[in-house]
Amino acid sequence: MPPWKKPLTQVIGEIEDGTAVRRLTAALRPQVLVLDQALPGPPPAETVAWVRAHCPETAVPVLTAHNRDDYPAAMVEAGAAGFVVKEEAPETVVAAVRRAARGEVLFSGEQYARARRWREEVGARWESLTEREREVLQLLAEGLDNATIAEALCVTPKTVGYHVTNILSKLGVASRLGAVVWVHKHLPDGLRGDPQDDLGKFLG
Repeated sequence: MPPWKKPLTQVIGEIEDGTAVRRLTAALRPQVLVLDQALPGPPPAETVAWVRAHCPETAVPVLTAHNRDDYPAAMVEAGAAGFVVKEEAPETVVAAVRRAARGEVLFSGEQYARARRWREEVGARWESLTEREREVLQLLAEGLDNATIAEALCVTPKTVGYHVTNILSKLGVASRLGAVVWVHKHLPDGLRGDPQDDLGKFLG
C-alpha cells in the first residue's frame, strides 16, 4: 500500500459550517484542523487566527480552490501551517496534512515571496486610505453612484466626489471602474465586516 494511502489518524470531528469551528476545536483539541477556505461562516483567516491563539497545539492547514496571491498573505499572517490547492494530487494533499501533524510549515519560499509582494503592493495602498475612504470604496465596489453613497453616509455628493478622487489617486487607478476592478482583483472576497477595521479583517 502506498504510504499516502495509509490511514492518517483518527478523525474526531467534522463540521459543515465555519461558525462551529471554534466551539468544536476548543472542545476536541485536535492535533490538526483541516480548514476548507470555502466553508460558510467567518473569514478563514479569522478562524485560523482564533485557533492559533486559543488552541496553539492545533496545526491548521487550509484547503483552497484558488491560487491567488491574497491567500498566502492572509494565511501567513493568521498563523496557518500552510495552504494546499485542492487541484493538487490526492497524495500531495494527504502528505501536507501529515507534515502539518508533525509540526512542519507547509509554505514554500515562493508562497512567502508572493505573500510579501502582495502585502507591499496591495496592503500599503489599502492602509493609505482613511476610514471614510474605505467606506466609500466599499460602496463603490457595490456599484453605487455618488448620490446614493452620499445618502448612505449622510454627506454631500461633492464630499463623496472628493473622497473618490483621493481613492483613485491612492490606488493608482484612473477611474471609478478601475477602483472597482482593483477591489475585485486584490480583495476578491470583498470588503467584509466593518470597513474601519484593518486589512486583516477582509482577508481569506
